Amino acid sequence: MSISAGSHGDSTDSGIVIAVDGPSASGKSSTSRGTARALGLRYLDTGAMYRALTWWMLSHGIPVDDADAVARHVGAAAIEVGTDPDGPWVTVDGRDVTAAIRAREVSGAVSAVARVPQVRARLIGMQREIIARARAEGRGIVAEGRDIGTVVAPDAVVKVFLTASEVARATRRTAELATDPTATVTTTQAEQARRDRMDAAQMAKAPDAVDIDSTLFPLEDVIEMIADLTAQRAELPDTARTTR
Repeated sequence: MSISAGSHGDSTDSGIVIAVDGPSASGKSSTSRGTARALGLRYLDTGAMYRALTWWMLSHGIPVDDADAVARHVGAAAIEVGTDPDGPWVTVDGRDVTAAIRAREVSGAVSAVARVPQVRARLIGMQREIIARARAEGRGIVAEGRDIGTVVAPDAVVKVFLTASEVARATRRTAELATDPTATVTTTQAEQARRDRMDAAQMAKAPDAVDIDSTLFPLEDVIEMIADLTAQRAELPDTARTTR
């Protein structure tokens, strides 16, 4: 099943929301998808939405370092996302860009686009609608990003702030760019540091978020930690539980 970024829902419904925030390459996607799969929830990668809009800007020759130009075109792209944790996808104007938005060029430009207020206003609104729709279905969603627990879904029942060492993050990101011969751990770490500086204004850890350093634990253990935390804080329907 897919949920259009333009769909509406009732945010008062009973489905749970799990917020997973943290810097790039900290393991948010693998952790969030695994948690959603284990608990029978939907999954939302909010970063993919910023990447999708950035991809559109680059494809149309919009100078991403010109905030006014980005703001003028913020509503031009039709973005849709799939929320099945077993196969999330992203389309822009009907074109599948799931792989294209992971390109190094997009990674280098997304922070500039994401900090434009008009971009944030549009995409946060869309993200809240997607989350509301998942809640209306009666189960809920695991949403990952930079400010899910503080801005997008401050009422999330579980909030996690996921981190990892700089070297671990750079190594993971370099592995994703295996087809790019210029991508080394050293260059990726430098690009990552630059992106961290640009993302600092949007990065927000909720006061009630639980810190998890994914460098210290296998993925399966991190997923189990979040699933156990969820079990402590929310009563999940039996149909939402799976054996881990």
